[in-house]
Amino acid sequence: MDISCIVLVGGKSTRLGRNKIKEIIGNQSLLERVISRLACFKSEIIVVTARAPSLPQPIDYPKLKVVSDIYPDKGSLGGIYTGLRVSDSFHSLVVAGDMPFLNRDLLEYMIENSNGFDVIVPRLDGIFEPLHAIYSKNCIAPMESLIKQDDLQILKLFPFVKMRYIEREEIDRYDPRHLSFFNINTEADLRAGAELAKREDVDDKC
Repeated sequence: MDISCIVLVGGKSTRLGRNKIKEIIGNQSLLERVISRLACFKSEIIVVTARAPSLPQPIDYPKLKVVSDIYPDKGSLGGIYTGLRVSDSFHSLVVAGDMPFLNRDLLEYMIENSNGFDVIVPRLDGIFEPLHAIYSKNCIAPMESLIKQDDLQILKLFPFVKMRYIEREEIDRYDPRHLSFFNINTEADLRAGAELAKREDVDDKC
């Protein structure tokens, strides 16, 4: 299936106190780890930043596109909106830039189940993972409406689009420890991520 990938790196890293996408996990920066896993799909990768379109380090991927938010300071919803607006594909896989253990098999399963839906999102015991999800261009208009109302909760989009939830039993088939959703916010998260990265069974490269 034709799909683009969108990586959101607009967070302010307030809890860590510095730009977390530059932090090293397993000999790669967080951003490099995310892009190296998405590169498996050989699709365009759009990195959405909050400020001027530049990266803290060069990334060697020929289909990489770096853009800044169309609507500044509108959180993750604004970042997804921006990515969808510039994407070449009808569907886009959206992930946060601080998720070092993306699981290729789970992502492929989500892509395979996206036909006919506008949002495909994991749901674990009623908790959604909207920054590990697939969105279609049908989301653009309702997202823009929410942004203009300054109503920035991604979950507010769901009633306006056709949803497909990826439930726990589906997730467990590919990622029983749910490491796909592990993200870096604190020094403790960084230490935990470094320990996890030492284990080959979570090093899911192409």
